[in-house]
Amino acid sequence: TAYEISACLVGSEMCIRDRHMSDQNYIIAPSILASDFARLGEEVRNVLDAGADWVHFDVMDNHYVPNLTIGPMVCEALRKYGIKEFIDVHLMIDPVDDLAQNFIKAGADLISFHPEASKHIHRSIHAIKDKGCKAGLVYNPATPLNTLESVLDDLDLVLIMSVNPGFGGQSFIHSSLEKIAQVRKMIDNSGRDIRLEVDGGINKETIGLASEAGADTFVAGSAIFNTENYEQTISELRSKIV
Repeated sequence: TAYEISACLVGSEMCIRDRHMSDQNYIIAPSILASDFARLGEEVRNVLDAGADWVHFDVMDNHYVPNLTIGPMVCEALRKYGIKEFIDVHLMIDPVDDLAQNFIKAGADLISFHPEASKHIHRSIHAIKDKGCKAGLVYNPATPLNTLESVLDDLDLVLIMSVNPGFGGQSFIHSSLEKIAQVRKMIDNSGRDIRLEVDGGINKETIGLASEAGADTFVAGSAIFNTENYEQTISELRSKIV
């Protein structure tokens, strides 16, 4: 593993990051929201064989966000199909607790939720972790980070949304870079192994910006599934990570 010192300019502040870096430190997590649902198992198998690391679920309830997507049965179906790789579930729902437990039973490895969708954030986190599943918190572009400090040590992942949740194919909101940099500093100061994920508008033009700001886990939907060659696309995305 090479030791690398990198600098990133976010807003008007320069942040210097000292890290042990390798390609294995970075996670590419294709969002199945952009896949062909008529042949979902095949799509997921193909994208993993092409070099993706995780499978990302965008779960929407037409209540917390203005869209309706998938539930635990889809997760369970992929496990039965033979998908053994890491499944990363992002709950854009309110409330979160009951459905989180259903996704754990269906085979999810990590479940993240929005703090404003839980009345008791700490309790919701530990209800997930107590069942042996990893837990994360998600922050929308305009959601402040004031709830993060009190629960950071309980988390396995922080997800920064770089679009407003609800639909795929949106454009990257550049002000999210400053929030990514703030969370990177909090994680580094904590000394804990917490992944910093970014979701929304991630493509070959924006993944480098997000990695410079401090992200290490990248959700990409249409940027991967709308291409002809998944392996080439994932390789190109990795090549843009700073």
